[in-house]
Amino acid sequence: MLNPSDLNRVTAMVNPFDLKNTLLARHAQHVVLVHFPIALFIVGVAFDLIALCRKRRAFADAAFLNLSVAAIFTIPVIATGLLAWQFALEGQTIKGILRLHLVFGLISSLTIWAVWILQFLDRRPGAIPFPPNCRVTLELAGAILIAITGHLGGFLSGVNGP
Repeated sequence: MLNPSDLNRVTAMVNPFDLKNTLLARHAQHVVLVHFPIALFIVGVAFDLIALCRKRRAFADAAFLNLSVAAIFTIPVIATGLLAWQFALEGQTIKGILRLHLVFGLISSLTIWAVWILQFLDRRPGAIPFPPNCRVTLELAGAILIAITGHLGGFLSGVNGP
């Protein structure tokens, strides 16, 4: 049974409103930030597919905006991931699931940027459009890569298993 001093210590550790612990935790920023490019990319791909099917410029614009912000957000996500590795493992050699997560994360980020570049180049006046089938294939491959990366990250954070 916990005595009152133990209970105070436990509740202080898990207080969700303690901004100091929330903002300065060694790994928390990566875990929080990673959801933004994931969601923005998936929604951007969905808007792009709708734009292709319905031939509506508004959906294409929404897709481009979502993909732009997703690409920008990959920069702090990679930075905080590398910082989490440095803080948590003190720069030790990475192996196993962490290495796979790092590799898939970098490939996912490169794919997000590649999709954004294709979208950007297609939007320029007088540009020769990139074949939509190839772009959609790259977008769907990016979504699969992101899903694999997130799955591996779930194991690292303890969400998907010990």
